[in-house]
Amino acid sequence: QLQLVESGGGSVQAGGSLRLSCTASGRTSNTYAMGWFRQAPGKEREFVATIGGAGKYIYYANSVKGRFTISRDNAKNTVFLQMNSLKPEDTAVYYCAAGVRFTAKPDEFDYWGQGTQVTVSS
Repeated sequence: QLQLVESGGGSVQAGGSLRLSCTASGRTSNTYAMGWFRQAPGKEREFVATIGGAGKYIYYANSVKGRFTISRDNAKNTVFLQMNSLKPEDTAVYYCAAGVRFTAKPDEFDYWGQGTQVTVSS
């Protein structure tokens, strides 16, 4: 079993930056692909970014490409999401997930964190 805990959420003004972290425990996470998803009130969970186990493969949603950067430190069992040039439409609860496949589909991730709130004001 793999436990995921997100941190780093908060409130910022438009144009600001935040760095989210997701730390895994319970077993070694470096064989898992890790993903970030988000869910705004009244909307479905949305893919943000994913990174393969070795960090070689990375894929972003078009809505965040060029503004967000996903990375991982396998020695610390941690994946990061650096979010720059934040917009009000980025406001959501952000979730970290782990799965055996490199994918953008939430149903194919096996483990999920509890989420961290990101609020961007205009």
